[in-house]
Amino acid sequence: MRHKKPLTPVSVVAALAVSLLAAPAPALASPAPQADPTAQTARQPLERQVLPENDGWAAAGAGTTGGSTAGADRVYDVSSKTELLAAFASGGTDPKVIRVHGDIAANVDASGSPLSCEDYASGTGYSLAQYLYDFDPARYGTTREPEGAQETARRAAAAKQAATIRWDIPSNTTIVGAGPDSSITGAALRINRAGNVIFRNLTVRDAADCFPAWDPTDGATGNWNSEYDLLQIINGSTNVWVDHSHFTDAPNLDSAQPSYFGRPYQVHDGAVDVTNGSDLVTMSYNRFSDHDKLLLIGSTDSTNRGDAGKLRVTIHHNVFENVGQRAPRVRYGQVDVYNNHFKASADSEVPYGYTFGAGVESHLYAEANAFTLPAGTPVASLIAYFKGKAIATTGNAVNGKIVDLRAAYNAAAPTDRQLGADDSWTPVLRTHVNAAQAVPALLADAVGPVFTAGEAN
Repeated sequence: MRHKKPLTPVSVVAALAVSLLAAPAPALASPAPQADPTAQTARQPLERQVLPENDGWAAAGAGTTGGSTAGADRVYDVSSKTELLAAFASGGTDPKVIRVHGDIAANVDASGSPLSCEDYASGTGYSLAQYLYDFDPARYGTTREPEGAQETARRAAAAKQAATIRWDIPSNTTIVGAGPDSSITGAALRINRAGNVIFRNLTVRDAADCFPAWDPTDGATGNWNSEYDLLQIINGSTNVWVDHSHFTDAPNLDSAQPSYFGRPYQVHDGAVDVTNGSDLVTMSYNRFSDHDKLLLIGSTDSTNRGDAGKLRVTIHHNVFENVGQRAPRVRYGQVDVYNNHFKASADSEVPYGYTFGAGVESHLYAEANAFTLPAGTPVASLIAYFKGKAIATTGNAVNGKIVDLRAAYNAAAPTDRQLGADDSWTPVLRTHVNAAQAVPALLADAVGPVFTAGEAN
């Protein structure tokens, strides 16, 4: 880990970046001139930029500035797990800037040597073959969750992996990829009881769980449940900006995993989840690809996690490509979803389930989003019912044509699952809102990591 004075960054691409300079505009206004990140970062280093005013819920309250005011002794260039964790720990919650160079692997020991699932299981007594034998539904039954020696061993092995790959980003931090190829592989990143965090310009991939748990009581036929999200925003965290990053399982897709007990042995959980009373989050210009469970906003149907009155999240100008479900699934929160592009291909290895999940007391406002879907995909399938009562959908386009998503859903839904029009709120913290038909071209080269933040000496 090297302390460095901030450098004037040089962009390596000329891409669109509305989130950097765009001013608020009326909904469905004509396209405004787009900001060139080359010009923007020449004026202000990437790591010193803050969330613009009115750019989603994370602009509320004191806004989101991350570590932009960090002194030179709190600017870190890191290229290994050891250096990254040391940077997180340095200075506590003092403002800090962390620039990630290259790929940082999470499943490694203190010396940087790779750790396998077998390494985590060593000494615990866990054996997948024995676990499958002990909890085979034909032998164990389907009415109770696993318990006994192998479940205890699985938990012990899982705890070893969690201690290795679960990393907390502290308050008042800006963490950015030093270049568009910067990445973190295998980590379960968390913003946990923290505030004022900026996360930008990074690829985060494959937070695979070595030890999924079998639950025969989950659903009609049981399920394998994995533990780790690529990024969790949890436990009352607030004012978080996630921007120009890429979240993916590739190349380790769940479709490559076996099936046990007739159910997929799924090793990945969420991409970016916002739960347990967290609040004021903006996700902009990110790419989400090749992942099943995307964005869970809200912990459970119960109110005992502190979610009621919180979970205010804005999701704008992102591309979702070949993803399965939860884009997002919402409970309780006021979630503004506008100008995103949802793309699915007929040969996707991630089966499509739904896009918007309307959960308990959810207030999801979906405006001017574009959907590019294989021919024959039912428009009604874009919304899924999870005990919600209402949803707002306006100006969304499916394969280039404006469609009333709520009406299409209700036309196919039973009487007891109808969704009313949610007129309980209107989003106001927005950047420029474009017509849905313009969104695919607008975002074609503008999402994911596109910046260069500087080089270490």
